[in-house]
Amino acid sequence: MAKLISTKKACAVNPLKMSQPIGGALAFMGVRGAMPLLHGSQGCTSFGLVLFVRHFKEAIPLQTTAMSEVATVLGGYDNVEQAVLNIYNRTKPELIGICSTGVTETKGDDVDGYIRLIREKYPQLADFPLVYVSTPDFKDAFQDGWEKTVARMVEVLVKAPTEGAAKDPRRVNILPGCHLTPGDLDELRTICEDFGLVPSFLPDLAGSLDGHIPDEFTPTTIGGIGVDEIAAMGEAAHTIGIGAQMHRAVAAMEKRTGSRGRVFERLCGLGVNDDFYMHLSEISGREVPRKYRRQRGQLVDAMLDAHFHLGGRRLAIGAEPDLLNDVGTMLHEMGTHMVAAVTTTQSPVLEKLPTEEVLIGDLEDLERLARERGCDLLMTHSHGRQGAARLGIPFHRIGIPMFDRLGAGHQLSVGYRGTRDLIFNIANLVMKDHQDNHEPTPDTWRGDGHGAHGGAAEGPAVHY
Repeated sequence: MAKLISTKKACAVNPLKMSQPIGGALAFMGVRGAMPLLHGSQGCTSFGLVLFVRHFKEAIPLQTTAMSEVATVLGGYDNVEQAVLNIYNRTKPELIGICSTGVTETKGDDVDGYIRLIREKYPQLADFPLVYVSTPDFKDAFQDGWEKTVARMVEVLVKAPTEGAAKDPRRVNILPGCHLTPGDLDELRTICEDFGLVPSFLPDLAGSLDGHIPDEFTPTTIGGIGVDEIAAMGEAAHTIGIGAQMHRAVAAMEKRTGSRGRVFERLCGLGVNDDFYMHLSEISGREVPRKYRRQRGQLVDAMLDAHFHLGGRRLAIGAEPDLLNDVGTMLHEMGTHMVAAVTTTQSPVLEKLPTEEVLIGDLEDLERLARERGCDLLMTHSHGRQGAARLGIPFHRIGIPMFDRLGAGHQLSVGYRGTRDLIFNIANLVMKDHQDNHEPTPDTWRGDGHGAHGGAAEGPAVHY
């Protein structure tokens, strides 16, 4: 059982943590026709906007109530009212999702009360979907904002079924964690459909941030699950949460709709995917399709091939708790030693990690621990690249933001196929590092008679 430790530093150096409001905003972006609205200063929204644009390389819908110093002191009702009216009249959204920020939470704005007043004052907004989530950025982190927002959308937007109404056994609700990419969601959709199930994803980033080009510009999200589809999620017989952060949302769905829920804290690895596929087989009444039996065999073979390169490696990893658990535990099962682990916020899943301690800290802490403990593999988001270069060890990017590589939204880690591809990517990285740093350079090869060892030779050089 891992011991959780919080850093005692007065400030963060090269931060790992991202704030709650942008986690909540990203969750709203998985709804069709949505406009996330941050109740705070313009700078808060600008930061999140730049972060998402650099990561996804897409146009990002994100608005602000633009609180000034005076408005913050006097109260933000006028700003919220004007922002909601402008968005409603100009962009014609299907949903406005409001996330608070540190400045308005410190003031203590009653946004729920503001929304009631706005609905009373403007009849056209009486039944319009306005969802508010409290996400102060002076506590918790990105994963917590996503968790709260998904649970709140379930509580507000899912229609409770009438008493005694029959459930559709073919329909399944999927509540994914923030550590899953749009590519992961597409893979999960295909898997569910191959079992004859009809999945509904909340949020569905695969529909909105998967990089597709719309026929015409729209200022809101251009895909994802619709508000009407969310309302109908109560008709599904089953709910599946992916990641420990989804326990709250799954419990909310069970309470509101009576559907049977189950949370899979990981979907990267062999055993956890065996459980997942067997669960789908159970709720669908179908055998596991042959293609997935074959993919399982491919994963086992990949694990066998890669363990020669990953076994014994000393890993330093920094990520949100669920991503840390997902990737870190999978590598532990491959024989890698997780000797330095840094995360952003508290989570019950951290106690289960196969390491002695987990530090809530920043990338400076991760680099220091990696140096002290002799790590030879580093994994975190793109801001860890300088630390890996200083340490001179292989660096694999995971999580958000990933701004110095293309295709971040299509990275795959779930299912047998996703786990196989991730193992190959990491093993190839380690192999390349070994070749670059330990194999002979061309001037030491014997082959042209002019090498460091001299002498003539025929044929290619032999590499050891």
